Amino acid sequence: MRGLNNEATPVFALKELVASLYREQNKIQNLLSSLGFALRSFNNLNQFLELTPLMAARVTDADGSALILYKTKGQLSLEQLHCQDHQIAQEIRQAIARIIGQTNTQEDTPDLLSSLDEQIRHLLGTKIRLYSTPILVKNGERGRLYVFSTDPEYIWTQTRRKLLQLIADQTAVAIANNELTVELRSKERQDRELEIASEIQLRLLPRQCPTIKGVELAARCQTANRVGGDYYDFIPTNYDQLRQESPNKADEPAACVPWSIVIGDVMGKGVPAGLIMTMTRGMLRAEVLNRHSPAKILQHLNRVMYADLDNSHRFVTLFYSEYDPQTACLSFSNAAHNPPLLWQAATQTIQKLDTDGMLIGLDPDSQYEDAQIQLASGDIIIYYTDGLTDAVNQQGGRFDEENLVQTFQDGCQQYENPQEILDYLFKKIEHFIGSGHNNNDDMTLVVMRIKSSE
Repeated sequence: MRGLNNEATPVFALKELVASLYREQNKIQNLLSSLGFALRSFNNLNQFLELTPLMAARVTDADGSALILYKTKGQLSLEQLHCQDHQIAQEIRQAIARIIGQTNTQEDTPDLLSSLDEQIRHLLGTKIRLYSTPILVKNGERGRLYVFSTDPEYIWTQTRRKLLQLIADQTAVAIANNELTVELRSKERQDRELEIASEIQLRLLPRQCPTIKGVELAARCQTANRVGGDYYDFIPTNYDQLRQESPNKADEPAACVPWSIVIGDVMGKGVPAGLIMTMTRGMLRAEVLNRHSPAKILQHLNRVMYADLDNSHRFVTLFYSEYDPQTACLSFSNAAHNPPLLWQAATQTIQKLDTDGMLIGLDPDSQYEDAQIQLASGDIIIYYTDGLTDAVNQQGGRFDEENLVQTFQDGCQQYENPQEILDYLFKKIEHFIGSGHNNNDDMTLVVMRIKSSE
């Protein structure tokens, strides 16, 4: 009987050992499952980081754990510390705080980071055993996860090493997810800001072409991005009509006064170009009320805008013209913009409308020239930006000015209505670019036709 008891004792001990290991395994699995649930559920990174040292200490049977993260420019931060023994916790906290204080005030931070473990071990002495693993985010070390033990018989086994690494990897995922969330939120804000800027810019461009006596008009601005740097406007020279926003109304008094027709292009794209376009519009509209010649208007506009454009390292090309319905005379001046093209119905020929003049914002003392041309029934003018001539096809070829002149010539011979001519030009350019290939520049086109005297 005694022999049977002796044989049962090792079996019983073995069963107890297996049961203990099974319980330990279940405990670790439950802990890791809890951490995985927290990773999926927590929206706040700090909430997750609070659990990291606690889980690390429990799955490795250590007395405590600490999480140190690297901030910008190599700065260190003790994010969380878990230890049930208050005295040991104080020693560890003081040692890490001392090292962080030294590291964050010295220039050779990378060297100090590489010896971080040795520094902590040196301050803690032999009483407290220290083990660590890196936290890697996008192949870069972003911190370290430590475990501590005061047990002399504590062994840093391969299993404990793997478990600590697993906790560190989940911490890295949490950090990466948080950074991605912050980035997405920032992008959402930027998208909303761009949407608002786009709406404002569209409202500042003419909603429709005005009614001008003896003239038919069509216009389109097609931006490459949400916010563009192209600009065109129709400005009545009569103050009362300008105040009433007569470009969007078809009343006869406004139709008989001279009208300014202007087109411009801010060098650059996106919101900065859109802001400068908005500034240009406001200043030019104010300048038109002074009733100066086109050259004087450009000269004054250049002086007023020079400082702001110089600070922003941007320039504006601008073609300013003024049409008098009573005389059918077009006065104009050019500030280095693409010269509009005039198709003369009588001769079926095309000529450029151009004068000498520098970019707006290049030189505060720039001088500009005035010019005039008498228009006749059936004459057609296109004002355009370089997005049309710089349009690139899938083979890398440019549409260029020669193609634009030929296409304009064909359009004038086939159509009379300005809208049909505008649609024809855009259709040809879009066909040149090719389907599925977007133009990377804004394209703006204004078509003006002198109606017959009848």
